[in-house]
Amino acid sequence: IAPESIEGNPFEMIGRKWFLITAGVPGDYNTMTGGWGALGYLWNRPVAIAYVRPVRHTFNFTEKNRWFTLSFFPESRREDLRFCGSNSGRDVDKAAATGLTPFQPTPETVSFSQAELILVCRKLYAHFLKPAEFTDPSVDSACYPRHDHHRVYIGEIAKVLRMK
Repeated sequence: IAPESIEGNPFEMIGRKWFLITAGVPGDYNTMTGGWGALGYLWNRPVAIAYVRPVRHTFNFTEKNRWFTLSFFPESRREDLRFCGSNSGRDVDKAAATGLTPFQPTPETVSFSQAELILVCRKLYAHFLKPAEFTDPSVDSACYPRHDHHRVYIGEIAKVLRMK
């Protein structure tokens, strides 16, 4: 479907229901649960914004790959998302542990067949959040007490799949 046809409240989709951020290709990918992000229009194109901390195993995959997916699931998959957010791909095969079935929505990406909505994104820009740039320092101190600032990835939404 066209990005403009995405249904749903992005505040609920991202902040309450969560999603999986996945980067890499079959046999060499990782996924993690995201709860911070944004959808919008920037640089004359539809974009998705995802945040990944450098300590996460997925970080290496988002760094080395030009593409990533954001996958949104039905509420019945909440425990799978919780598992993918609290276990590292360094230690466990998250797809095998949750029963999620990986597939390639495009040759450069991986997502999961149980997703309701998949955004295939091409990286346009990435940068680290910087403590000195917070205009409200309380956000930095509350969200980054360990100084492990996220890297922000802005991706052009190149393809949208509404599943089922």
